[in-house]
Amino acid sequence: MGVVAAVDVLGRAVAEAARAAGLPGPAAGAPYAVHVSACLANADLPVEEVRLAQAIGARGWGTSTEVRNDTFAILRAGLGEDAGGPRGVAVVCGAGINCVGMLPDGRTARFPAIGQLSGDWGGGGGLAAEAMWWAARAEDGRGGPTELAAALPGHFGLDSMYALVEAVHLGSVEPVRMHELVPVLFAVAAAGDPVAAALIERQAEEVVALASVALMRLGLLAEAAPVLLGGSVLAARHPQLNGRVETLLAERAPHARVSVVTAPPVLGAGLLGLDALGAGPEAYGKLRAHFG
Repeated sequence: MGVVAAVDVLGRAVAEAARAAGLPGPAAGAPYAVHVSACLANADLPVEEVRLAQAIGARGWGTSTEVRNDTFAILRAGLGEDAGGPRGVAVVCGAGINCVGMLPDGRTARFPAIGQLSGDWGGGGGLAAEAMWWAARAEDGRGGPTELAAALPGHFGLDSMYALVEAVHLGSVEPVRMHELVPVLFAVAAAGDPVAAALIERQAEEVVALASVALMRLGLLAEAAPVLLGGSVLAARHPQLNGRVETLLAERAPHARVSVVTAPPVLGAGLLGLDALGAGPEAYGKLRAHFG
């Protein structure tokens, strides 16, 4: 999806929200808001954030516009309104994986987070693909045994990995459904399967690598700093993954304070907007109360 198409989709949501709020909107000659704060998935590079900000700004929704990757929203949602500004690191492991960090002086730490091309590993999509790879090789003899070879096709009511590969390839099982295999992977790992457990271990290592590098870049390794975990995979709080993340992070960043963020990203985007406007405590309180 290109910038224009992405903003068109966003525009429909904005128009619906404006109607619900009874706002006349840009067509009446006035913007909806003083400032637009948007945290968007797939705005992975700063240049993409700039392009999206320009496209959103051209719609006239606000007198100023700032766009950030959605990982910044998870980070900001998990931080309080401390004096000086946001300070900490967030790792998101959902469909993909990403990490960002912020300091009160505006400095950030971030990664391209565009998949294997930029050195990333894991997330729900990556875990499902790895589980499929190991299961397929177990069934045809190229790899060692794993219970994944029966559990993955069994989830879709199929009797073999060959049948599952064929179904995905030919479209009778849509590729988007591969995310359903992530809970299956965790269940097989919890039952003691070494191949599945190794994938969970590797995911934990990746989460900790991202967090510790971001802390180092921001000079926070030797300080008590929040490390916030978000996204569907980490928010599920699987003991094998989250427990291992906490253990490894305690070794590499012993001062880090780990917590899980389940608040919707829109909360973080709103809080960043209030930061930009220098809002008072009452505004922050109302926004947080609205999102529970």
